[in-house]
Amino acid sequence: MPCLNEAETLEACIKKVQEYFAQYDISGEVVIADNGSTDGSPAIAKQMGVRVVNVKEKGYGSALMGGIRAAHGEYIIMGDADDSYDFTNLTPFLKKLREGYDLVMGNRFKGGIKPGAMPRLHKYLGNPVLTWIGRLLFPSPCGDFHCGLRGFRRDAIAKLNLRTTGMEFASEMVVKASLYKLRITEVPTTLSPDGRSHPPHLRSWRDGWRHLRFLLLYSPRWLFLYPGVLLMLIGFISSFWLLSSPRVHTLLYSSTAIFIGFQTVLFAVFTKIFAISEGLLPEDPRLNRVLHYIDLEKGLIVGSILLLVGIAGSIYAFGIWGINSFGSLNPSQMMRIVIPAETCLALGFEIILSTFFLSILGLKRQ
Repeated sequence: MPCLNEAETLEACIKKVQEYFAQYDISGEVVIADNGSTDGSPAIAKQMGVRVVNVKEKGYGSALMGGIRAAHGEYIIMGDADDSYDFTNLTPFLKKLREGYDLVMGNRFKGGIKPGAMPRLHKYLGNPVLTWIGRLLFPSPCGDFHCGLRGFRRDAIAKLNLRTTGMEFASEMVVKASLYKLRITEVPTTLSPDGRSHPPHLRSWRDGWRHLRFLLLYSPRWLFLYPGVLLMLIGFISSFWLLSSPRVHTLLYSSTAIFIGFQTVLFAVFTKIFAISEGLLPEDPRLNRVLHYIDLEKGLIVGSILLLVGIAGSIYAFGIWGINSFGSLNPSQMMRIVIPAETCLALGFEIILSTFFLSILGLKRQ
C-alpha cells in the first residue's frame, strides 16, 4: 500500500488484509510504502505488525516502486490506503494469478462505483477517455487503466523497468505490460468513498495531463508517424494537382507540408530507436525489417538523386531568368519550377543527414 498521511484509514485497511489472510489461510505480508507521512501513519503500521518501507523519492509511482522492490511475495497486490478498495475480496485476483496471468487489473466500472466514490469528472470523462485512448494506442484488454487495485507477478513486472514517479505509473504498468505481451486480464472490483477527511492526492487536470502525455510519448506511431505520413500524402497529392495551376502560393504550402511530414516521420523512427535502445520500449520486428533495407549507402544514393534533381531544376530556372536578361519574370510560371526544385533540395539534404544519424544510432544495435 502506498501511503502518504493516511492515519485515518490505514489501520482499517491493514486489518482487512490481515483478516483476509487468516480467513483463507494465505501466506502473505503487508508492506506499507510510506512516502514521507507526517501524521503518524508509519507508527500505526508498525503497531499493526506490518513492514514499513520508507521511500524518500516523492510521488505515487516512487512509493509503489519502492514497495514492489521490498516485497518478498511471488504475487503482489497493490491498493490505496484510503479504504476505498475492498481488501476483503482479493480472491478473484489471486485466482487469476494462479491461473498464470502476469497482471490482473481491477475494473471499477464492472464491479460498481458507489455514490460519492468517484468525482463525476473522473467517472464520465477522465477515466473513460484516457482508457479509450490507451486502448486505441496500445493492444490492451483493460477497461479501467487507472484502477488502483491490481495484482501481478513480481518477477514479470520487475522486467518492465517501470520508471515514472507520479500518478502516470498506473498507465505505465498497463502500457508496458501490453507492449511486452504479458498475460493480462481484469476482474470486477468495487470502489467505495474513501474514509479520509483531507482532499485526495490526485489532482484531476494535472495528473490527467500527465497520463495523456505519457500515453502519447510512448506511442511514436500516433504522435509522429501517422500524422507525418498523412501530411506527406496531402502535400504530394496537392502538389501534383497544383503544378499545372496558377495557384503558386498554395503550391508553396503543399511543398512545406511534404517537408514537415517527412521530418515528423523521421522523428517517429528516431524516437522508436532511442526508446528501444534505452529499454523504454521492446524490440519491434517490423522496424528491424525496415531498417534492414535502409542503410547509409541507400540513403546517400536517394538523397543525392533528389539533390541533383533540385540542382537541375534550379539551373533550369536560372537559365530562364538569363534568357529574360535577368529582368522581371512571370511569378506563376517560375514558381512552378522553383518550388519543386527547392523541395527536392531540402528533402535530399534531409535524407542524407538523417541516414547518417540513423547509422550512428544503429552502431549500438550492431
